[in-house]
Amino acid sequence: MKNFSNAAFSPEVIAVMTTALEAAVASLPEPLHTAHVNALAESILRTASAGERNVADLQRIALMELQLMPRN
Repeated sequence: MKNFSNAAFSPEVIAVMTTALEAAVASLPEPLHTAHVNALAESILRTASAGERNVADLQRIALMELQLMPRN
């Protein structure tokens, strides 16, 4: 996971990010891969750090980035 040690979020923003991550993960087919969950979380953290606060937008951006992620 990327370094987000300098990131600081209010409890309200953490709740929004958590909801977005849970929704994004729930939309993925089984079995879930840790790398996919980590990629979603990184995207949400990065997007929230840029100022996005809409749950649906955070989820959509994370899922789009996951689709663009190179496959091994």
